[in-house]
Order: sequence, then structure tokens, then C-alpha cells
Amino acid sequence: MFINRRQGRKKASDHTPCPEACIGRSRGGLTTKIHAVVDALGNSIRFGLSSGQTADICLASTLMHGLKCKAIVADKAYDCNAFIAELLKLNPDMTIVIPSKRNRRFPRTLNKELYKDRNKIERFFNCLKHYRRIATRYDKTARNFLAFIFLASSLILLL
Repeated sequence: MFINRRQGRKKASDHTPCPEACIGRSRGGLTTKIHAVVDALGNSIRFGLSSGQTADICLASTLMHGLKCKAIVADKAYDCNAFIAELLKLNPDMTIVIPSKRNRRFPRTLNKELYKDRNKIERFFNCLKHYRRIATRYDKTARNFLAFIFLASSLILLL
């Protein structure tokens, strides 16, 4: 009887990161999605992380829960009847500015003046990606990565 203590070498393709790390396989390789809520001035309010292959809308209701706002501006990825109904249940007077997806049977009207404010979230992510540690994720754990996102967003707020 022979006992071998060494395990066979794993191939790189066999490596699957733990789900707590919020790293998922996407078109660009192993990626993490950063979800953010910003106010009307472009200041960050809440953050969340998900793995790269998950849909954008997964964390939307969690991040919006308990927020009091008059309007919400989002992109086409958040065009979902259940999400919109949930937002209207929280605040019936809320103005929802989300462009309709191409395959929607009955497209909603879009307030283009309010939709122009969506550039604030895009500019916030642009400032956030100037930090190399966020643009190319070096942290193994989601906790450390999210902590640096909080630090970078507070630095953006101060500068």
C-alpha cells in the first residue's frame, strides 16, 4: 500500500473563487460589479458588491430600501416591472426615470430633462476608477475591497 500526501496540481481553469469574495467569471475574466447609489449632487450614499456575471438589478432593491427620495434615475438595466412596483410601494409620489428596454411591449415615457442627471453617477464611477486599487481589484476579500471603496468615496467627497 502506498500513501501519497501530495495532491495533484490544480489547473488554473479549475480555480473557482469563494462566493463571499464577490468575484465572478464574466467576459473580461474574473470580475466584480460595484453597485452604488448617489444623491443629486453626485455624493455616494450606499454601496454593494456582486460577482461579475450577476445582473445589475440584483442589489437594486436592497440598496434602495429605506431611502427617501423624490426621483430615481437609472439606466435600462433597471427596467423591471417588479422593481418599479416596489419603488412605487415605498413612495407613491416618486418620479421614476428609467428608459424602457427595446423589447418592452408598452414603452414608458421618459423625462429627458431628469435623465440628463444620470451623468452624475457616471462621473462618480469615473472618479472612483482613478484609484488603481479599485480599477484593477487586488483585494482577495470583498470586505477589504468594499472598505477601500468607502475610503476612496470619502476622499472623492473631500476633494
